Amino acid sequence: MTSDQELLAAWRAGDRQAGSTLFERHFDAVRRFFRNKVDHQVEDLVQRTFFACVEGRDRFRGESSFRTYLFAIAHNVLRDHLRRHRRTPDELDLECMSIVDLGASPTSLLAARSEERLLLHGLRKIPVASQVILELYYWEHMTGPELGVFLAVPEDTARSRLRRAKQQLEAEIRKLEASASDLQSTISGLDQWAAGLRAQLAQGR
Repeated sequence: MTSDQELLAAWRAGDRQAGSTLFERHFDAVRRFFRNKVDHQVEDLVQRTFFACVEGRDRFRGESSFRTYLFAIAHNVLRDHLRRHRRTPDELDLECMSIVDLGASPTSLLAARSEERLLLHGLRKIPVASQVILELYYWEHMTGPELGVFLAVPEDTARSRLRRAKQQLEAEIRKLEASASDLQSTISGLDQWAAGLRAQLAQGR
């Protein structure tokens, strides 16, 4: 299979089909990125992400994977979107504010299992910065080095933030009204339930 770097080089050289193939390869992942964070305009945000990628394609120097670069653009698009749609003029602090704090209540993703619903609600109640890193880890299988590049921090720092995000998620899940068995199942099987949610996203539910 042609690599992202090869497709990017061909696209830069004028091969529009290579650009289309590159976008098709990553479209679902970028759409997943937005679906659990915004109420509406998911498709618009996806388009804006790829448009920004088109505009900046010649600035990408290959110091990270194309996928990491694309998610960094998506993150900027998300931050700009949340800032524009604030209900109050307070400063936007994604290290402290959750999607719920920001007034969003995404409904495009409806989990089938009770554990998956707990996981979704927990993700939406932790700081957006923590939600992002957990979803990239569980849904996009980003490695420690990739997360470090995405966050622009050393790998050890990225792993430390990942551990903290997991702790925040577990704490929020424990606050939710649910049976003891569902709580324990969700917390002890995050990998399993996260994979289940990812599968539902892939099916467009």
